[in-house]
Amino acid sequence: MRKHKSTLGQFLLFAGVGAIGTLGHYTTLIVLVQFWAVDPVFASSFGFVVGAIINYILNYHFTFQSDKRHTEALAKFLIVATIGAGINGFIMYIGVENTSINYLVVQIFATGIVLLWNFIVNKLWTFAHHGKDISPE
Repeated sequence: MRKHKSTLGQFLLFAGVGAIGTLGHYTTLIVLVQFWAVDPVFASSFGFVVGAIINYILNYHFTFQSDKRHTEALAKFLIVATIGAGINGFIMYIGVENTSINYLVVQIFATGIVLLWNFIVNKLWTFAHHGKDISPE
């Protein structure tokens, strides 16, 4: 029987793991924009992919301690991440193209929204065990 952390504990671990993925995301974003003059919206989307790969590996093993086959978990994770990337791209587009707000400030806001989306959907769908092997807390 697997015993899971409380939802709050799991969210905090998810956010901590996400900080590592976010570091990959932001590093990619800043390098592409500052050193290669890539459009911030495109650079953010590419950075999002880098962060998503890091997040899948760490969340699969640590946050949700999944024993699902990677074919199932990764497929679901990619669907959630793709929708998250769309949310991120939409917020970046609106914020960068329609306001004078610095792209990094817009990205921080987008990251917060996508963090909530990803945790909720990954917990309830991607890595859900549907109660079959979770011990009561």
